[in-house]
This record gives sequence, structure tokens and C-alpha cells, in this order.
Amino acid sequence: MEKKTIMLACAAGMSTSLLVKKMLEAAKNQGIDADIFAVSATEVDDNISKKPIDVVMLGPQVRFLKDDMTKKLEPKGIPVAVIDMADYGMMKGDKVLATALAMLG
Repeated sequence: MEKKTIMLACAAGMSTSLLVKKMLEAAKNQGIDADIFAVSATEVDDNISKKPIDVVMLGPQVRFLKDDMTKKLEPKGIPVAVIDMADYGMMKGDKVLATALAMLG
């Protein structure tokens, strides 16, 4: 499997940093080559212009941005999803990673 790039977006890019760590651990344990990082919602456009992103996942606190992000990113072939609130709250990196990979088919 080729390297997957997963971008998480939240209010400030801070609250998702622990989740990123958990997702990277899960990817490593499953032998998945992944670049997973977090940004603030305002940095999404800038990051998409800099490198290819496979999936964008929004933190529950910015779920109101989903429709706008989807309109902007789906034409580029980038799926967008809101991270499940329970998985986010319990920092279930393996579950969030599985959701992101499922979005890629």
C-alpha cells in the first residue's frame, strides 16, 4: 500500500495532536505507511496547495465546516468526514485511522 496522507483539522490544530500520535501508533502497528498531521481549520487550504492530501477529517468542534469543505475538496478527489465524537473524546486512534482508510476504498 502506498503512503497515505491524512490531515486532521480542528479549531486550533492543538486538540488533535494527541489523536495524531495515537493514529500514527495504530498505523505503525498495522504496517501502514501514513503521514498524519493536524492543522487548524483555517490552514486547510494552505496545506492542500502544498502537498497531496488523501483524506481530510474534521474534529467534532468544527463539524459545521463539513459542507463547505466537501464542496471545495471533493472535486479534487479528497473525501471529507467528521471524526466520531466518542472516538475523538476517547482518542481512539485505531478507529479514526480505520475510518480514514475506509474512505479511501
